[in-house]
Amino acid sequence: MSPSGPELIKQIRSQVDEVDPADINRQIGNGAVVVDVRETHEFEAGHLPGAKHVPRGYLESRIEGAVPDHDAHVILYCQSGQRSALAAHTLKDLLGYQHVESMTGGITLWKDRGFDVEVPKALTPEQRERYSRHLLIPEVGVEGQQKLLDAKVLLLGAGGLGSPTALYLAAAGVGTLGIVDDDEVDLSNLQRQVIHTTDRIGVPKVDSAEETITAINPDVKVVKYPVRLDASNIMEIIEGYDVIVDGLDNFPTRYLLNDASVRLDIPVVSAAILGFDGQLSVFKPHDGPCYRCLFPEPPPAELAPSCGANGVLGVLPGTMGLLQATEVVKLVVGEGDPLIGRLLLYDALGATFTEVKIHRDPACPVCSREPGEISDEEMGVFPDYEAFCAAAG
Repeated sequence: MSPSGPELIKQIRSQVDEVDPADINRQIGNGAVVVDVRETHEFEAGHLPGAKHVPRGYLESRIEGAVPDHDAHVILYCQSGQRSALAAHTLKDLLGYQHVESMTGGITLWKDRGFDVEVPKALTPEQRERYSRHLLIPEVGVEGQQKLLDAKVLLLGAGGLGSPTALYLAAAGVGTLGIVDDDEVDLSNLQRQVIHTTDRIGVPKVDSAEETITAINPDVKVVKYPVRLDASNIMEIIEGYDVIVDGLDNFPTRYLLNDASVRLDIPVVSAAILGFDGQLSVFKPHDGPCYRCLFPEPPPAELAPSCGANGVLGVLPGTMGLLQATEVVKLVVGEGDPLIGRLLLYDALGATFTEVKIHRDPACPVCSREPGEISDEEMGVFPDYEAFCAAAG
């Protein structure tokens, strides 16, 4: 005769290693991976500090993403200890995990013992509907979406690159978008700068961009900087942002941005476009090379003309801007393999992508130093980049 449901659970629990909440409280932060196997609404009501969320119904398909190492020490818990015991049995006997335990009494006993519980910010019903497709992706989910909502991303420029990047970051739910641009919308912009419209010609680009972003997602906070980025304001403007999107079109400001972002330890997603060609990389301080490692000095002016002087295919900034937005999302949610130490080259005419490795220069005057080694007197002090670049030409 087949065992009844309660008998089967009792049998499985007898085969699973169970651990007391007090023991788990001592192990948190010491290498054990704690996994909550309850439903989403239960997890959002409160969970163990640092716990990963893998609902029991998705255990087989999502546990690898949360715990890729089958030799890791995994502690599972639920509300009372039954679901976590069944999940532990699945991990150990069916999926090959070697060191799996189930917490006795679940989070109910954990709370009774007076241990800490984290209560995450909850998504509103409207947010759940708006970001529903994100919530279905294991690499994003509720946790990743909340990271996006809490993120602050600074866009340098509301032009060709900044336009598509801003549109998609707003749609993705990035909570704060800063925009630096001192220009006004011009008729010649509209061939590629899709965040602006004909009826806004003559309007400051930061205002035009804000209007479009708000129409897409009214929850996004837009911080406007209708100024030209220079040595006198860069430190104040970029400080406090999680990621910077470089849509600049000149070498002096790119070098200035590089030094400031390295000193403040802020990653930069940088793209450049000209004609039918685009390039993209991520400069994350101390995790990879910086912009100076790629370009130790600017090329002569005739070899690096601006887009205004030589033109650009209207759809090209859309392609590169969307790639920038993708890299930003990966950095914010902490998933995937960002383009750190790699330069992606796109040839629109040939429809080809080429990847070039970039190596960190151990003698780089900026990124070879730790931020703590830079004195207060050096912070925000930059050479005359205009003269430097002119001399290079």
